[in-house]
Amino acid sequence: MSFKMSISIKGVIIIDDNVLLLKNERDEWELPGGRLEKNEQPEICVQRETEEELGIKCEVINMIDSWVYEVFAGKFVFIVTYFLYCNDLSKIKISEEHVAYKWFHLDEIENIFMPKGYKQSINKAQQLMKESI
Repeated sequence: MSFKMSISIKGVIIIDDNVLLLKNERDEWELPGGRLEKNEQPEICVQRETEEELGIKCEVINMIDSWVYEVFAGKFVFIVTYFLYCNDLSKIKISEEHVAYKWFHLDEIENIFMPKGYKQSINKAQQLMKESI
């Protein structure tokens, strides 16, 4: 038995031990990003989606993680996360796709209402940052 699944490419943006999250219509916090379009490279997708959702340009550093999320019964999304570097965060302006954005300290992540996979990706990005120092 096969099932269909959409693909979503997300970005982890961490500055000074804070991660940028967006609140969606389901009242969940999530990483910026979105659906991969036909013939689009994942790295281009996350840059495009970040610019559309936040109004900022980011550079892809590297891939962090991939996982499957069941949004609701029978609706699955394959998620790939990338670590992003954004040099001008002063111009953040969220699109109508989200209701809010907020910087959360990395110590708060486990207590935030969001899918476990996002938390794992954020933790992996934090570990990559530590290893590169």
